[in-house]
Amino acid sequence: MRFIFRLAGISAIAYGLYRFVTRTGQPTPAAFAPGEATPGPVEVRNAGPEAMASDMPEWDATDEASDESYPASDPPSSNKFT
Repeated sequence: MRFIFRLAGISAIAYGLYRFVTRTGQPTPAAFAPGEATPGPVEVRNAGPEAMASDMPEWDATDEASDESYPASDPPSSNKFT
């Protein structure tokens, strides 16, 4: 039984050393295109499809209004009559 605990401890230490050696600087947010973050204590992505890391297949007025309103509490209203 002691062997298993020693093996688990050695494995945890080895994994910690591996993570320490292979770490990089600050992680890059996945949704941000390069250079599209606002400076400050919390990074916020600029609005619009050009600020996204991935390309949108389609981008309509509703998508744009929703993206511009984030992080507002209410999404923009949209229905088939407007």
